[in-house]
Amino acid sequence: MALRQIRMHGDEILKKKSKPVKEITPAIIELLDDLKQTMDAKDGVGIAAPQVGILRRIALVAHEDDLYELINPLIVESEGVQRCNEACLSVAGLCGDVERPFKITVKFMNREWQEQTVTVDDFLASVFCHEIDHLDGVIFIDKATNVQSLDEERSRARRRYRRKARR
Repeated sequence: MALRQIRMHGDEILKKKSKPVKEITPAIIELLDDLKQTMDAKDGVGIAAPQVGILRRIALVAHEDDLYELINPLIVESEGVQRCNEACLSVAGLCGDVERPFKITVKFMNREWQEQTVTVDDFLASVFCHEIDHLDGVIFIDKATNVQSLDEERSRARRRYRRKARR
């Protein structure tokens, strides 16, 4: 396993569409392991192969004790709408509001090349959508409104917390 370098906004590879994985190979297993290590080292909740310069339809999402290794993911159903404040390992220091489905169903292959289907909602649905967008060459700031520095958002969140604490 190895830490991979995160490609940053402006790198042309992040705008390209990824190719499907046709089979599980030792290189794919190594990539999955490296993505996990890289995501963990950066305190991320998701990462996609293009973010480390690999144009393959592979993304990881971590939530609580679950790790979703998404190979060739496809959103097959979605419902509702939510507005999410998002940030990205490939877009340093910025966050913004993105409209996403509230609930999605995703089909994908796992590292054993078994088809999986999962239905997720709320925050987890937004993370899945964010990572799947990377596979299509879309970065959250392509869709975001109210883009601001993470420091501004943290300051606003602290002020909201202090106001609630005084009540």
